[in-house]
Amino acid sequence: MSRAECMDALWQAGWYRHARTLASPNFGPRPAGTDISLIVVHSISLPPGEFAGEQVQALFTNTLDWDAHPYFDAIRGLEVSAHFYIRRDGALWQFVSCDERAWHAGPSCFQGRANCNDYSVGIELEGLEGGPFEPAQYESLATLCAALGQRYPIAAVAGHEHIAPGRKFDPGPGFDWTRLRQALGWKASAFPATGHVG
Repeated sequence: MSRAECMDALWQAGWYRHARTLASPNFGPRPAGTDISLIVVHSISLPPGEFAGEQVQALFTNTLDWDAHPYFDAIRGLEVSAHFYIRRDGALWQFVSCDERAWHAGPSCFQGRANCNDYSVGIELEGLEGGPFEPAQYESLATLCAALGQRYPIAAVAGHEHIAPGRKFDPGPGFDWTRLRQALGWKASAFPATGHVG
């Protein structure tokens, strides 16, 4: 099988065949001619620290019951998305085609280049900001990053904390950047120089 055939087997219009699909309405077109060169790692749990349920999926599809938990009042009306979401058990969900612009980074800058949503893929890990992540999540994340690197001209991986310092702090000190780098075998310069090691 040729490389092109392999890519066609893994990807269809930016959708990854090994992910469970749940389309979000929160996306838009990338600027014309934009290379998808950055992966941004986030962490999320709703409510914070609770890992059961489908609240994250509901948030990304604008179906969250804002009255179901007191915390949800603080994010009431928020319209966001990520391309991918990795559960604690490693299960992978996709909400937006990687060919499209998801709404995950907000005001951001990477290596002097603003508006990271334009040229990045956002991956949310189910977890508490600063807390540890599960082996199954690292395995799923590494596999996904490798597939993204084969499909798109990915040059770097960063945390939300690195592209929006002072505003965002995820995934935080519980995330092991060395573990991800070793699993991928990518050059060290593709990862945050000041990345936290769990």
